[in-house]
Order: sequence, then C-alpha cells, then structure tokens
Amino acid sequence: MSKKRNWSDDYVRFGFTLVMGKDLLPKAQCILCSTVFANTSLKPSKLETHFLKHGGEKSEGNDLESLRIKRARFDSRGTLPSMKRQSCMVDKPILTAPYQAARMIAKQKKAHTIGENLIKPLFLQMAETLIGKEIREKFEKVPMSNNIVRERINDMSEDILDQIVTDLKETPSKISLQLDESTDVSSCSQLLVFVRYEKNGSIREDLLLCRTLDTTTTAEDVRRVVKEFFESKSLDLGIIGSICTDGAPAMLGNKSGFCALMKQEIPGLQITDCFLHRHALAAKTLPSELNEVLNLSVKVINFIRGRALNHRLFKTLCESMESEHTILLYHTSVRWLSRGQALSRFFELQDEVKIFLKDQKSSLLKDIEGPMFLQRLAYLTDVFGLLNDLSISLQGRDSNMLIAKQKLKAFVTRLIVWRRRVEYGNLTNFPSLQKVCAEEGDTSSTVIVPEVAAHLDSLSQSFHGYFAPGDLEIGEEWILNPFSFDMERFSDDETLEDELIELRVDRALAMEIKIKSLEEFWSSIRAGYPRLAEKALRVLLPFATTYLCESGFSTLLTLLFELCCYSIVVLRRLLEHFGDDR
Repeated sequence: MSKKRNWSDDYVRFGFTLVMGKDLLPKAQCILCSTVFANTSLKPSKLETHFLKHGGEKSEGNDLESLRIKRARFDSRGTLPSMKRQSCMVDKPILTAPYQAARMIAKQKKAHTIGENLIKPLFLQMAETLIGKEIREKFEKVPMSNNIVRERINDMSEDILDQIVTDLKETPSKISLQLDESTDVSSCSQLLVFVRYEKNGSIREDLLLCRTLDTTTTAEDVRRVVKEFFESKSLDLGIIGSICTDGAPAMLGNKSGFCALMKQEIPGLQITDCFLHRHALAAKTLPSELNEVLNLSVKVINFIRGRALNHRLFKTLCESMESEHTILLYHTSVRWLSRGQALSRFFELQDEVKIFLKDQKSSLLKDIEGPMFLQRLAYLTDVFGLLNDLSISLQGRDSNMLIAKQKLKAFVTRLIVWRRRVEYGNLTNFPSLQKVCAEEGDTSSTVIVPEVAAHLDSLSQSFHGYFAPGDLEIGEEWILNPFSFDMERFSDDETLEDELIELRVDRALAMEIKIKSLEEFWSSIRAGYPRLAEKALRVLLPFATTYLCESGFSTLLTLLFELCCYSIVVLRRLLEHFGDDR
C-alpha cells in the first residue's frame, strides 16, 4: 500500500501551493504548470524533479511571490498555454503515427521521401475508398514529410542510444566491443562499433557507434573517435573487457594498432581476431592446378554474365532447356561465400555453358573441355560448399568464443579424416566428385585423388597457421555443461569448486540450461553463484566474429543504393520539367 504524505510548508520551495481537490481533500498544485499532485506523490525528490523540469531553479530561497511572477512571465509569452492547447487539440495517435511510419521506413531502408510520395497518398486513397471521407481527414493530419520522418528517426535513435548508455552504466559485467572500418562506394570511411553487455539476466547486442572518418583512418583516429564517444556519454573506458576486430594492421598492429593503443589505457584488455576473417584467409589456399580451374571458371562466368547480350542469350537458353537456374553468379574475392556459390552454380549449369560457348564459337570451350577440368571443378564445388557451411555456422548473432572454437576444431579434425578416406579411394564426403568419377571410370579418380589429398593436407596446415596453437583449445569446458563436467578436471580454485558442486545438485537449473543460451543461463544465476557466473561470462561475453559490423556495412550499402535511386528519380523529374533547356 502506498505511503500517504501530508502537506508541508517546505514544499513551497519546490513551486507547490496547497489547494482543495474535488473530493475536498488537500492537494499540492504546481505554480508553474498547474499540475495537481496526489498526497501519495508528495515525495520531495519527485517534487524537485518536476519543478526543475518545468523551468524552476534549484535554490533554497524560492517563495510563492517570485514563482508567481515567473509563471506570469511565461503566461504573457503564451508558451505554456499554447503548448497546452496544442496537446488538447491534437490526438495522441496522430503524434504516434509518424513515429511508427518512420520506424517502418527505417527498417525497410527506404528513402525518407517515400512517406509523403507513396505511403500517405496510398492511405488517403484507400481510406476514402474503403471507409469514407471522415477517416481520410484524419489521415491528412498525419505529418509524413521528409523532414518529419528524418526528425522522428533521429528522436528514436537518440532515445535508444540513451537507453543503451544507461544500461552500460548499470551492467554488472565488463562489456565487449566489436568494431571495424570500411570504405563504401562513395569513398567515405565508415566506423561501426557494436557492444555486447549484460542486462537483467540476459545478454544484449546493440549498435553503439557509427561515425565517418573524414580524413585518415589510422589506429589513432579510431582510438580518438571511440574515446571521445565514451567521454561524451560519461562512460569509463575501464568497463571495456574485450575487443573483437579484423586482422588489418590499423586494428591489430603490435605497436601502433588500435588494440595496442587501447591496451595501454585498459590493463588486462582481451583482444580477439575475427574467426570469420581467419577462416576466409585459410580457405584461400589452393594448389596451382586447382587455382587454374578456379580462374578459368571465373573467366567463363565473366564472359557470359559480364556482357549484357550474352547474359540475355544465356538466360533464354536456360529457359528453353527448362534448367533449374537461368543465370550464373559473379565471383567476388571479398565475399566469404562467393567462391562456393559461384562454382556450385557453374557446375550445375555446365551443359548449358558448353552449348552456349559452342554457339558463340568461344575459345573458352576448348579449355573447359580439357582433361581433368570437370573433376577438379567438381572437387572445388564440394570443398568450398563445405567451407561455406562452416562459415555460415560461425555467422549470426549471439555467437560466442566457445561455440566458434568447437566448430573450427571439429572441421580441422574432419580434414584429417577426409584426407585418410580419399587416400583409400573413398570420396563419400565429396558427392559431386564421386558422381563425376563414377561416370568417367577409375582412370580419372586415380589422377584426382593425389591432388585432393594434397589440397586437404595444405588446407589443414593453413588452418593451423591462421589459428595458432591454443586458439582452438576449448578451455573451461565446465561452462558448456556444468552438470556433466568431470570434476577431476576442474581448476584448483576451492571456492569455485564448491559453487560448482552446489550447482550440480540443483535439478531445476539442469532443466533450465536446456532451454536457455549459455550467456542467458550464467547471467540468470549470478545472484546464487556469483563467482561461477562472473568467470563464465568473462569467457562468453567477448565477440568471436565481426559479423555484426559486416552486416552493418551491407546495410549502409543498401541505404546508399536507395539514395542513388532516389537521386536518379529527382534528376529525371528535373529533366522532364526543364526539357533540353540547360
């Protein structure tokens, strides 16, 4: 039951005076805005907050006369009455609707002008057709201009950022940052910073910072931007526990890289090199014979896809042959999944490609009909498909270090097993190659098997080169499942061991860990097992990849594309309006 407070003359200094309510009970009324407070709300802190919010000054000498003069000055200017009349005249849904529309426009990554050019006219027409003119009049009151949409998006983004900053100040654990810098197609250098932190028994991932680096993009520039942001939000750099970024020298340089500079200011800072980038670099290892097949495949793809006429003719050919696919996919070196997808599509459309090259009398036909080309193409399709599956499993939100290490270590172990099977002529793990060899006989398999074994061996060595000894070792295995962990392999910390023993006998928590993520489970039991939870979260909170930054750059690219399309539309309208008059 709420505590009832009686009127005190001391409340005058907060700008309140005593009035009688409709129920003939004494109440407190604000001099500045005429708000009436119930007795249950007569808390000095609430009164002071309300007083300062409405223009009052923090002073012990406030009296009713001076406050009435201040109120009269505001009334003469018409500020408060006009605001009050406006709030009475405009319905709250009409104020809320522009925010909802702006949110949808932002989520769909569309130009802000789509609100007044498409959405509002559409609603007006549909409202008048389906409901009536009265509803249309309500829709007409909703502001959806370009400036309104931009302002609403800015308001929502600032509010979200304020909430994130507040949560970071209250989080019980150190936070983890994921950051990367990239130059977009307009030659602007963009810096993205994502944060992972603990809040109310769960783990949150949010965009913390997006800034344009106007001049140079050195490690010192990145450090300055990050530090200035933390200072502007009154955040201590010491709350950063780990940083994940890619392997660029500006980020991971031993002496002058961003992470090295941050380590000088934050002792004990944990640095993670993105697992996805290291996986992509390790996958580039190819012997000369296989690399020639890859380059030739890209050349054929570019010959067909890179020329508009050839692209249209090839599409028509595939449609006439009722092929499952009608176009080839470009190969892009900087895309993680590009090689696997491009080669897989090329392998599936190999017959259509040969027919097209024959019709075009291209010299490339002779090259792709050469000996061992099809077998090597089939193997590349299979192996890059497997590498793509591994890459996809590492992507996405909520990826932690333990899960990433498990998947990479399992893949490296499978490479050794696959190599041993191939040496014995077992091609089960490479179905496309197995099918081609079965169709062409044993001769082709005896030639391709040594090449496959050599590539698997070099691929395994490449992974061990990019992932140093210990990088893929899964330490602290008790974090993955504390209920089935072998206690004899636990550390010598007696306090942690006692907490773990107590945790293992709790059957309710044994069921809870099956329905929650590891981060959520350990965060939710912080109150009961503080030391265990703190040590587990110190391992689980750091980012394993820069996937969020990469997807953020893709979003920025989409927004830039929408902006270019809008600019083209505007230019066309100007040309139509002015004609040939320059």
